[in-house]
Amino acid sequence: MKLVLTHLGRDSRSRPVYESNGNLYVDTDPRKDRAPNICTKYCNAFDGEPDTPLPDGTEVEFVPHRDTW
Repeated sequence: MKLVLTHLGRDSRSRPVYESNGNLYVDTDPRKDRAPNICTKYCNAFDGEPDTPLPDGTEVEFVPHRDTW
C-alpha cells in the first residue's frame, strides 16, 4: 500500500501535518536523520494528538517533500 501525504503545515507542537484522502497524519519524529514516524491525528484534528501509527510496510510518498527539523 502506498500513502501519498500532502504537506499542510505544522501543528501547535511544530510537528509536520499531512493530508491524504481527507485524513490527517503527523510525523512525530521529523528529524532529517531519522526515518519518518507517521501516525494519524486523533479525531482527525489538525492540532490533535498523534493516534494510530501506520501499519508496518506502508510505503509513504511526501508531496512536495518531507518537512524535517
